[in-house]
Amino acid sequence: MESKKEIDGAKEETASMSSSLQWSQWQLIDSILPTGGFAHSFGIEAAIQSRVILNPEDFQTYVIHVLENTGSLLLPYVCSAAMCPDLDNWRKLDRMLDATLTNEVSRKASVSQGSALMRVAAAVFTEIPSLKTMREMSLGSDIAAFHHAPVFGIVCGLLGMDSETSQRAYMFITLRDAFSAATRLNLVGPLGAAVLQHQVSIAAETMLKRWMNREVEDACQTAPLLDTLQGCHGYLFSRLFSS
Repeated sequence: MESKKEIDGAKEETASMSSSLQWSQWQLIDSILPTGGFAHSFGIEAAIQSRVILNPEDFQTYVIHVLENTGSLLLPYVCSAAMCPDLDNWRKLDRMLDATLTNEVSRKASVSQGSALMRVAAAVFTEIPSLKTMREMSLGSDIAAFHHAPVFGIVCGLLGMDSETSQRAYMFITLRDAFSAATRLNLVGPLGAAVLQHQVSIAAETMLKRWMNREVEDACQTAPLLDTLQGCHGYLFSRLFSS
């Protein structure tokens, strides 16, 4: 039988490892992590120029639709990748999402952010060598496109996040990036954006509960107008964002 000293030592080691992983989990959703999310506006820039968004109230309605669409279309991929964070499952999810995204602008945005996240995660979270292995095994081939949602899910899973926390984190970074874009487009000020984000977070939690833990076969678009607006981004005469 193990002695009490050995058991206490094992508990302390487990607690220390858990605490270390929490720092990595927080860093993953920190805006300072250079994953390229702030280069994209979720179609907000195109919506402003198309006069679909005229004021903060319009933006609030728009971002709620963005969150709904994120929940219905992308959360299933985050969930599946987080629950089974292995190479074969990730590649399968990546191929499925690549076939699902028909909008070229949103597809390029997803690949750009996912590639950046995998590169950064492999370089930063060195305590998880499998991230670097996955990246190196998939680079320079047609095996993986590196879409953002499956990459985010697998990184969350390897960092010890449970499925629900991973999906909530994905909704959070979507909300964060949308409000960052609105601020830089002078639609709302920094303080106004913070207040509005706090208010919208209630709706975000409701949508999370509605769409979380679904199978990837159930993934669907709920706001096709957003897809259309984002697809128009490439036709803008002047633009600040990539999508």
